[in-house]
Amino acid sequence: MAKRDYYEVLGLDREASEAELKKAYRRLAMKYHPDRNSDDPAAEEKFKEASEAYEILTDPQKKEAYDRFGHAGVDPNQGGGFSGQGGFGDIFGDVFGDIFGGSRSGRSGPARGSDLRYELELSLEKAVSGQTMEIDIPVLDACRACDGSGAKKGTSPTTCPDCNGAGQIRVSQGFFSLQQTCPRCRGQGQIITDPCPACGGAGRVRRDKTLSVKIPAGVDTGDRIRLSGEGEAGPNGGPPGDLYVQIEVVDHPIFVREGKHLYCEVPISIADAALGGEIEVPTLEGRVNLKIPSETQTGKVFRLRGKGVTQVRSAGVGDLLCKVVLETPVSLTEKQKSLLKEFKETLEGNPKHSPKEKSWFDGVKDFFETLKG
Repeated sequence: MAKRDYYEVLGLDREASEAELKKAYRRLAMKYHPDRNSDDPAAEEKFKEASEAYEILTDPQKKEAYDRFGHAGVDPNQGGGFSGQGGFGDIFGDVFGDIFGGSRSGRSGPARGSDLRYELELSLEKAVSGQTMEIDIPVLDACRACDGSGAKKGTSPTTCPDCNGAGQIRVSQGFFSLQQTCPRCRGQGQIITDPCPACGGAGRVRRDKTLSVKIPAGVDTGDRIRLSGEGEAGPNGGPPGDLYVQIEVVDHPIFVREGKHLYCEVPISIADAALGGEIEVPTLEGRVNLKIPSETQTGKVFRLRGKGVTQVRSAGVGDLLCKVVLETPVSLTEKQKSLLKEFKETLEGNPKHSPKEKSWFDGVKDFFETLKG
């Protein structure tokens, strides 16, 4: 069967540029690649046809011969120039190297080191006020004996003999070949024949490092502080990563924090709740007096403005909200019990002293009457 015109195969005219040839071939190769068309024998033939056309038309000498004499100019059986050596695999690798593992110059350079995370627990007081703290972290650091090269002092890495320093080797698979990372040098293009005794050729050693961390005032759980360049050293002399200090504020025995506000519960006696008075309440800045009005009910919340927290990313200071909780007296003496009984008798029969109690029992009464009806 006569071969089709190569330009027709690629869907281009004779003035097509090399970039247009590559684009057209890439589209056809992806469409007809045998791995994508295992159930279509015709696809493999179309793939080979497109590969042959691309190889001829991207070679200046072969293209000139083809343009002048057609297929006869590149047919080796007729004295032409197309031999098929180098093969479709080389073409496929050149065009699709960025997808299947690199290019002819695929040697990888020094990689950046890993980022690290450090969990830092803070008390509420330290988180609110802010301060500078020292932390100790274990880290992979550049070997000082070999400056991170991995080679013994006075020596240097040598070119990998398997890939000749390219970092890539070509592997044949069927009728085409692909490039892959050189297993001997792991893509570095160099090998260490005389490793550094301090790091064993790794170029990095583990050591403890002490760092100073400035904690801004108002940090909260979930905030993190970035220390640039304080992570692990990069392999093969690569730049270091970063260290992220993750803040965790531990629970406080008195205060609960919600954003810029603080909350606490304040127990008060029956006498203070009924008669009113002043009690001392704690704040992060010290003690303050809180005035309790007479007839204060349990659960009442009092706001102390400006006694909360200034957040890192927020303007203004929060408030302290104090919830008073009525405390029932315990361990009463006989005299105290007697006085309370006498006090209770003075309240009985007068609902104005306990308006909530009366309304609640009235509601219960109406509920049961409704059930009976």
